[in-house]
Amino acid sequence: MVKSASSLSRFLNHYLWSTRRVIRTTRKAVLEQIAHHRPRKDLPLRVLIDLTSLEKCGKFLHLSSPTLTPTGSDCWVRMLNGKRGLHLVVLYLVLGEWRVPWSFRVWRGKGHPSPVQLACKLLATVPPQLSQGRVVIVQADTEFGTIEFLKAVRKRSWRAVVGMRCNRKLADGRCLKQLYRHGNRGQQVYLEDRCFPLTVSWFWLKRAEGKRELRFVVSTHPYSGSYLVRLGRKRWAIEGFFKTIKHRFGLHRFGQSTKLGVYRWLILSLIAYLLVHWIDQWSLPPILDWKAASDLALEILFPSIVWSQLLKSIQSHAEIAAQYGFEIILKPLPNCPYGECCKI
Repeated sequence: MVKSASSLSRFLNHYLWSTRRVIRTTRKAVLEQIAHHRPRKDLPLRVLIDLTSLEKCGKFLHLSSPTLTPTGSDCWVRMLNGKRGLHLVVLYLVLGEWRVPWSFRVWRGKGHPSPVQLACKLLATVPPQLSQGRVVIVQADTEFGTIEFLKAVRKRSWRAVVGMRCNRKLADGRCLKQLYRHGNRGQQVYLEDRCFPLTVSWFWLKRAEGKRELRFVVSTHPYSGSYLVRLGRKRWAIEGFFKTIKHRFGLHRFGQSTKLGVYRWLILSLIAYLLVHWIDQWSLPPILDWKAASDLALEILFPSIVWSQLLKSIQSHAEIAAQYGFEIILKPLPNCPYGECCKI
């Protein structure tokens, strides 16, 4: 049964349930599932960071506090890169076949932490259960190609692979674009601040209408030029995630009347993506179709939740049953085909 819009609004904006507890429980389940599958230790943990905009046309005065004006000091709906809306810096984990949107921060405008500063803070949320004993590669686009971000990655002894603007100045006075004609992929260079060497490579990216754009990618680790290009291209996995989470799971379709409601909407959209991804991973062979996987997730998980609540209710009345000479015993059936995925 589909709930009414007013019921959903009350659930998101007013009901007293712990959003933090939902996040903690979800993260715990994610780590347990990954640990259960024991991914190979030689697989690197890829940490993808990017900025996405959830465009909005209305006034959304309720997203501004405490002044209730769209120019308030804590307004969530802002203009950035020519787009008006909610701007999120997202941290997305890739380990083998597992894809996990792990955390995000809302960019609140000038006078607040910049997207780069938010990205540096997000690095601290990467779970040590996944990063310890592994090569960690942090990938981001040109917006995060700053010394501040590169230093934050190096501080954790991780490897940064980020896009870099072609007009970025080098220590010898040249700019990156000049390396395309007079340099080699995989060579090491210093930016004009001379902090540490960076390995540089480049590739042509196909754009709309058959046009091509020269893209530069740098790394704090001395990768070969060809492998660095491969890593640079793999960053686009997060763009695919943004497309899916918006158009299949409605991340941008919030219309709640409070910041809490919006925040909960975003969290639940990400959890929905995770659940469907989990079901797809459990399917043999994988479904590789988000609509079909979503339908299967609903078919499997919704009945399990209903039954779980029903069985808990029955078990809570065990004392009443005992008064009439009955004993309530609940135990799972062996070899349940979806037993593991229902633990989510």
